[in-house]
Amino acid sequence: MDANTLTTCLWFDDDAQAAAEFYTGLFPNSNIGQSSPMTVEFTVMGQPFLGLNGGPMHARKFNESISFQVPCADQQEVDRLWAALGDGGTESNCAWVQDRYGVWWQVIPTRLPELLADPDPARAERALQAMYQMRKIDVAALETAADATA
Repeated sequence: MDANTLTTCLWFDDDAQAAAEFYTGLFPNSNIGQSSPMTVEFTVMGQPFLGLNGGPMHARKFNESISFQVPCADQQEVDRLWAALGDGGTESNCAWVQDRYGVWWQVIPTRLPELLADPDPARAERALQAMYQMRKIDVAALETAADATA
């Protein structure tokens, strides 16, 4: 661990290694570092994490107030990550999905913030209202909604 790098610690009951293997296999620029029976150091998309096998006292108590936002270049990447993260997890509204380890993710196509920041406020609002109706973000449906006229 680098003394000059902020590292996120994720507390698991006893499956930190499995979670680290899942995340590093799913995202680019990811790897597993040192591990012991209690901890595993890993990197996801260049960001350092420490998985802690801390027991059931705090495990599985993640909620949406802390989540990881994953930018996706296109619908294919959204679909791939949504399916993998949601497998054994829980889907929620507006791009939120909880994985099988209890961690919350926001699977965000890069087109979404572009549409929400559109210089035409009515167009941005239509995209926002469409997003509110979705679980997994559908880029084509967002663009259709944004382009709709009253």
